[in-house]
Amino acid sequence: MKIELHILQNFSPSNLNRDDTGAPKDCDFGGVRRARISSQCLKRATREAFRLGEHFKPEEMATRTKRLVDVVSAQLEKVHGREPTEAQAATIATLEGSGLGIKAEKDNKTEYLLFLPKRVIAALAAFIHENWDVIRPLAAPAQGAEAEADGKKRKGKRDAKKDKQEGFPKELRNRLEEIVSSADRVPDLALFGRMIADHPDWNVDAASQVAHAVSTHRVAMDFDFYTAVDELRREDTEGSDMMGTIQFNSACFYRYAVLDREQLQSNLKADPELLRRTVEAFIRGSAEAIPTGKQNSMAAQNPPSYFLAVVREKGTPMSLANAFVRPVRASADEDLVEKSVAALEGYFGELTRLWGAQGVSAIACADRTAASATPQIERVDSFSAVVARTLVAAKLAEA
Repeated sequence: MKIELHILQNFSPSNLNRDDTGAPKDCDFGGVRRARISSQCLKRATREAFRLGEHFKPEEMATRTKRLVDVVSAQLEKVHGREPTEAQAATIATLEGSGLGIKAEKDNKTEYLLFLPKRVIAALAAFIHENWDVIRPLAAPAQGAEAEADGKKRKGKRDAKKDKQEGFPKELRNRLEEIVSSADRVPDLALFGRMIADHPDWNVDAASQVAHAVSTHRVAMDFDFYTAVDELRREDTEGSDMMGTIQFNSACFYRYAVLDREQLQSNLKADPELLRRTVEAFIRGSAEAIPTGKQNSMAAQNPPSYFLAVVREKGTPMSLANAFVRPVRASADEDLVEKSVAALEGYFGELTRLWGAQGVSAIACADRTAASATPQIERVDSFSAVVARTLVAAKLAEA
């Protein structure tokens, strides 16, 4: 079963998601330039919406970090009463000596970002504390600083790493791997997945797919020229004390995401109550996801104008992005959002006639525009009604 989300969201002048030059991201689609918001940006905004909502407890969530040494060391210090320097040394020894491919690099950071359940941080600290008498000596140099420096000259990095791993007890290494690889019943990790190149058996197949949002119309970049004045300048001083430009645009975006109910259920280890909460949180979070780029300067906090949910019992999910291959054009007295809605629903009707509606168990939408001319779409009064209708169709709530 797949749950498709189709969203139209019109943003006022903004720079929500920047490229490496600081300009709003864009792309070519249908032969014209479009505004774009990356899927990664939207996923991040959705996860932030989870944090602000009431669907999950903080300990049920995951965190993405390279600063595992710092947070585990802090736990050892605050919860288990270990001295800060020793706590850090023991944590580094654990990561480097375990052979898990998560060695601490420069500034005590792991070599790549790790997406871990928050409970793993507490579990790692407890693990080190419980095995302190074995782990702590592994972090201490066997000889003085001079002997250690001389040893580094004589040994290659590979040999040194091998020595650390051989000194780490195998039974502890196996237990540590169980802790770090854990991903059971973590909603955001189950939704968005995890890939760790060194340990493919730790990978989690994402239950959701999120497309890059693209504007339904051709877009042109604008420039905001700004100046700032020093408020303590002398009266006889003219001109600004700072100036610059910021690129921005304004666009109506088509957003698309699809959720695989069975994959999510598998990732959550068939926990029905958590499954229902996660599906509802994903639907609501997708609607509430607004990127944070340049919001302090432009405050483009515009909610979706149109939200369509499609539940498919079987068959392939379908993006409706091609509804906008021919860019929407609106004259001065026409509503760009309304024309985008018409294009999307018209294209949906064409796909339904071409491919049929077999396997579709529910179609519901909420929008601010006039009634739909597409008979397959059930019109409801609010976004909450869309959520409720979708959960019923997905067999996660009673009618």
